[in-house]
Amino acid sequence: MNKVFTPAQLGPITLRNRVIKAATFEGRTPDALVTDDLIEYHRAPSRGGVGMSTVAYCAVAPEGRTDRHQIYMRPEAVPGLRKLTAAIHAEGAAASAQIGHAGPVANSASNRLPALAPSGFFNPLGMARAHKPDAAELARVVRDFAAAARTAEESGFDAVELHFGHNYLVSAFFSPLLNRRRDSYGGSLANRARLAREVAQAVREAVGGRIAVLAKLSMDDGAPGGLHIEESLQIGRWLEEDGTLDALELTIGSSLLNPMYLFHGDAPRKEFAKAFPPPMSWGMRLGGRFFLREFPYREAYMLDLARQFRYELKMPLVLLGGITNAETMQLAMDEGFEFVAMARALLRQPDLLLRIREDEKTRSLCTHCNKCMPSIYDRTVCVLARPDELAAH
Repeated sequence: MNKVFTPAQLGPITLRNRVIKAATFEGRTPDALVTDDLIEYHRAPSRGGVGMSTVAYCAVAPEGRTDRHQIYMRPEAVPGLRKLTAAIHAEGAAASAQIGHAGPVANSASNRLPALAPSGFFNPLGMARAHKPDAAELARVVRDFAAAARTAEESGFDAVELHFGHNYLVSAFFSPLLNRRRDSYGGSLANRARLAREVAQAVREAVGGRIAVLAKLSMDDGAPGGLHIEESLQIGRWLEEDGTLDALELTIGSSLLNPMYLFHGDAPRKEFAKAFPPPMSWGMRLGGRFFLREFPYREAYMLDLARQFRYELKMPLVLLGGITNAETMQLAMDEGFEFVAMARALLRQPDLLLRIREDEKTRSLCTHCNKCMPSIYDRTVCVLARPDELAAH
């Protein structure tokens, strides 16, 4: 049997296998609360055999959402979140909440609150200047993460995943390009990593050893002047030394500067232009080829970078990016990764894992066209999926 189908320990919890449904915007919470649609979105891959399903994106504060429709962790959200985790558990999977602060990726116009960024800059998402938080405001953000983790635990989640990637707030502090501060949160790498370490420590203290704590960590922003592998490796070493995390899920790309670096495959520029209102739609039509660059898809396309973390660190690591078949899963296990994370392939076929268990020659139907990406602004779907594809399960 492929090792990926064997049980695995993740901090204080045991997963039935080593496949995690990665966090992907669901676009199914119009009132920033759980809906039956969101529950079914996570029930499907849980029924389809994943070890854990990750709910995204659970903001730690109202201004930390990418738009006002996203869930933010507060008492009003708990009843719905409990229904969601119960549905996932009923299918035999564990439930994880991705908690984070969008920072400079937040749409301040939609949220009707200023976006936060390490240094002041004009935020095209909200057509307004982002706010530079002082030390007291950053301390509040740290408390918000801890409170969100407690809310996740209260809501029945087995794990929380801290969003330290894609130039969201914590990741933006890593970036020399975005972080031009001269206080204790800017300048040296140790200072730029301070917020991440404080957040991880606060979350660990908030939930103790009762639920697992992971972090999604950027290895490379894919942008000149941004975070690159040498510095991200050191951040990984510090996080391991701190002992605050049970695993790292490794990622790449910047939602602000190079989003397609994360996804690889086709760049759906026309579809994105249709999804945005003016003037962003005009800008996408005119300059989309510069913002949405294409990177050829291949299986396990993050492996070369992630392998360097495997060499350096002893803690459990999750390999993301181009995991669609049994051979790639076994490759990840052979390379020493404890878990793999899947996203687009499960959106196309939520029961893909069951199909692979039955026949290891099974191939994903995902074409990496990435036309699912623009749908996150309405209701995330695979535009190519057909109902009859799930008939066998």
